[in-house]
This record gives sequence, C-alpha cells and structure tokens, in this order.
Amino acid sequence: MSNLEAAPREVACSSPAAPDADDTPLGRVLEPREVPLGGPRAMRVRRTLPQRAQSLIGAWCFVDHYGPDDVSASGGMRVPGHPHTGLQTVSWLFSGEVEHRDTTGAHALVRPGEVNLMTAGSGIAHSEYSTPETADLHGAQLWVALPDAHRFTAPGFDHYAPPLVEQDGARALVFLGSLLGHTSPVPTFSPLVGAEITLLAGQRLRLDVDPAFEHGVLVDTGALTVAGTAAASGQLVYRPPGTRTLSLHAVDRGATRVLLLGGRPLNERIVMWWNFVGRTHEEIAGFREQWQTERADGGAPSDRPSQSSRFGPFPQQWETTLSAPDLPNARLRPRE
Repeated sequence: MSNLEAAPREVACSSPAAPDADDTPLGRVLEPREVPLGGPRAMRVRRTLPQRAQSLIGAWCFVDHYGPDDVSASGGMRVPGHPHTGLQTVSWLFSGEVEHRDTTGAHALVRPGEVNLMTAGSGIAHSEYSTPETADLHGAQLWVALPDAHRFTAPGFDHYAPPLVEQDGARALVFLGSLLGHTSPVPTFSPLVGAEITLLAGQRLRLDVDPAFEHGVLVDTGALTVAGTAAASGQLVYRPPGTRTLSLHAVDRGATRVLLLGGRPLNERIVMWWNFVGRTHEEIAGFREQWQTERADGGAPSDRPSQSSRFGPFPQQWETTLSAPDLPNARLRPRE
C-alpha cells in the first residue's frame, strides 16, 4: 500500500533504549490517527506507526489498519503503481480481496488469512486494487524496515497460507516468525513475529515470547487487556523488551481479534518519507528523483541498460502511476 498523504512528513526513526527489567511498564497505548487513502470518497485507514511516541516496534515501521469498509460507498482500495525502497510490505486481510502486481512480474491475490510479503530492497513498484467481487474490505498493511546490511537486497515476493493453531480455545495464524509452536517459512531479514490471534469472550491467554523482543498488540475487533493495559478496537499496545510472557485477556462480550507484532529492536536510525526507507535526506531525495524519471519514461524501456532502472519494468496493465509528492522545504531534523 502507498502512503497517499499529499505532504508526508520526513521521519527519523530509531529504537529507544531498552529499559531495565525492574523499571519496565506494563504497556503503553498508542492511539491511531485517521488518514484518507486517496481522494474525498476514499477509504480511510487508522495509522498507529510511526508516531512521536513510538517510531518502531522491532523492525516494524508502519501500521495501517482499515475497515470494515463498504466498497460500494468508498470505491475500495485503488492504489496505482508506486515505488518502495529499503523495506518489506506485509499485506494481511480479514475480509475482501486485493489484486497485487509488481515490477518483478509477480501477480497475486491477497486473501483473508494468507500473507503476501513483498521485499522492496533496492527498489520495486507495485499496484493494489480491491477486486470487483469485494463488498467489504478489512485488513492491515504493515511495513518492515530492512537492516542496513540487507536494505539493497534484490526485490522479491512471497506468499504463505499459515495453518490454524489452537491453544486453550484461542485461535492463531502465525504468518511471520515463531509462536505457539509454529514457525512461518516466510523469509525476513531481522528477527520478527507476526500473528493474528482470536480470543473468546472473557478468555485469558498467556504467550511465551522472546524476552529480547519488543511487542505491539493491535486490536482489530473487541476489547482486551494486554499485560494489564486496557485497549479497544483501533488501539495498539506497546510492550518493551524484558519479559518472557505476554498476557492477553478478552473483556468484550464477543470475540476479540488482534494482530501481534514483535521483533528485536532494530537499533538503527532510519529515514522514512512517502514510500521510501533510507538513511539520509539526500538518499531519499535520490530515490524520489529516480522514481519520477522512470515514471516519465514509462518504466525501464528496453533501450536503456537494466542497471540504470531502480524500480524495474512496469506491468502492461498499468494505465497510470503515482507521482511522488514534493519534498519538504526543510531538511530533516533528528528527533530527540
């Protein structure tokens, strides 16, 4: 998914120092902000990462949560070809269907309970459109920052349908990393975990987790407490490193569904603007200039050497692509 803000902020992100175990708070609630995904009738998303209170959770650097969205009213997801660098996109749906195309030649459908992971690496472009059969669209679009050693890796695409894992009545789909005795085969470049978990009304679940990880629990439906911290739909509870168990307690009368995201702190300073992750203002400006040039050319023409194309050949089905917004006038000022 593209960040369609007209004037995206350039964000300097870094992992906070891990607190001493004895001083670790139970959890901290991160409130979402609403962002339109396009024009005035566009689908709206709830963004919980990045924000001033928290830039990263492990290498997770971007969390958009959307729906249930009535596609007949909003038009659904309509995101033309757009670029990415230095990250992996993780697409996860609860309902609906999205068609994905990218400049590696991958063409796939995103369906509920199946993860599509796209590695941008040195550069990729892709499009996302909800299918004509979709009436309601509901899901999350997540980004993972690639560590410095791997951020120029070759672009790629992976698909995986995780099996249902059950424990004490709770149901889980582990799409990245390891949890509840299941390990996803999807490749990542830093230690991560990602899972959808559904709890029954009043249910308590204790998860064994890696104490080196920090975690975020995004509430999709219902309400629960995470390590004693109350959260409702749309909110994300952050839990710092230093614990071997994570306790979830569903307090809503119906089922509660969450996304658990975690990973070892990245401990690297990244710069994120629009759809690019880099390390400096100059690097981001260079990515933007390359995209605008390739976009004007229609994407990697055959008469230009392949090594001069960062984002690859555009699919023939693309009738339009997104123009990059203007860079901010001010240079990046690191956050304290």
